[in-house]
Amino acid sequence: MLFFKQLEWPTVGMLCLCYGVWGVAGLAVYPSHPVLALAIMTVMVALHASLQHEALHGHPTRNASVNELLVALPLGVFYPYRRFKHLHLHHHRDERLTDPYDDPESWYRAARDHGRLSRPVKWLLEANNTLLGRIVFGPALMVLGFLATEPARLMHGERGVRQAWLNHLAGLSCLVFIVHGVMGINFALYEATAAYGGLSLIAIRTYCEHRWAEATDDRTVIVEKGGLLGLLFLNNNLHLVHHKLPRAAWYVLPSLYRARRDAWRVENGGYVFATYWDIIRTFALRRKEPVVHPALGRVGHSAPGASFHPSGPLAGPQVGCGAVVPAKPDHG
Repeated sequence: MLFFKQLEWPTVGMLCLCYGVWGVAGLAVYPSHPVLALAIMTVMVALHASLQHEALHGHPTRNASVNELLVALPLGVFYPYRRFKHLHLHHHRDERLTDPYDDPESWYRAARDHGRLSRPVKWLLEANNTLLGRIVFGPALMVLGFLATEPARLMHGERGVRQAWLNHLAGLSCLVFIVHGVMGINFALYEATAAYGGLSLIAIRTYCEHRWAEATDDRTVIVEKGGLLGLLFLNNNLHLVHHKLPRAAWYVLPSLYRARRDAWRVENGGYVFATYWDIIRTFALRRKEPVVHPALGRVGHSAPGASFHPSGPLAGPQVGCGAVVPAKPDHG
C-alpha cells in the first residue's frame, strides 16, 4: 500500500517508544517506585511534545488527520493540539520572529507593556530570563498567558478554537481515565510533576532558540551536538535548519546540517552553541536576553527607542507567550 510505503517509520517508532515507556512507567513502575515512574513519565511527556511538533509539520504521514490522531492523547495536559499547531505555524513566519505581538512564542515584552507591570511581575520576568528561571517559572507563565487569551477567543467565535478545545477535552478525559482510573496516579500529582516537568524539559530547548537580530536568519540558533537532549527534542537543536526546511523530518536534520555546516553557521551570523551544557553553565543563573525587546523599530522604522504596541485589541493579558495581534511601531 502507498500509505505504508510513504510512512516515516523512524517517527512511528518514536511514537511507539513514547507511549510504551510512558505506559510501562505508570502501570508497572509506579506501584513500587512512584518517584522513578513520574520521572520517566516526565521525560516521555517532553518527547511527546516533540512528536506533536513533528505531527503539526506533516509527519509521519501525509494525512494531517492521521497525524493528529497519533498524538491526540494529551500527555502534556495543558495545550490543545490544534491550538498549538495554529500558534506554532504562525511562529514560523520568520520575518516576525521575536516580535512581542506577532510571534506567539516570543518571551520579549514591548516597552509600553513592560512599563505598566508591577515590580513583582517585572522581577519574575527577569528571573524567567535565566535558564533556571525558565525551567521553574516558564511553564506556569506560558500556560497562564495562553489560558488568559482563550476565553475571549471562544466568546468571539474565533475560527477553530472551539473545536480545538472540544477535541482536547475528549482526549483529556481519556488521559484522566488512564492515569487516575487505570494507573492509580492522582491526576493533580501527574499534572504537577510529569506534565509540568515535561514543559520544563522543553524549556531547555526553547530558551536559546531565538534572539533579536536585524537579519532574520541571525535570530535562530544552532546547537551543534544535541546529545541525549537533542534526541529528546528530535534534533530541534539544529533549529535554523528546521526553520529553513520546516517540512524536513527530524531524522534527516543532522545530515542536512552536516552537508553544509559552514554555510549554516554563516547564515545565522554565528549564533551557535557547541552543546546544551554550554548553555546551561553559561545561563543557568545569568540572564541571556533583556525582557524588553531591544529592537530600534519595525521594518521601515529605525527611530531610537522605538518598540512595539498593538494596533488592535489584545485577546487577554500577555504573561508568557501571549496573544497574537497586529502591531505597529511605538516611537519615543
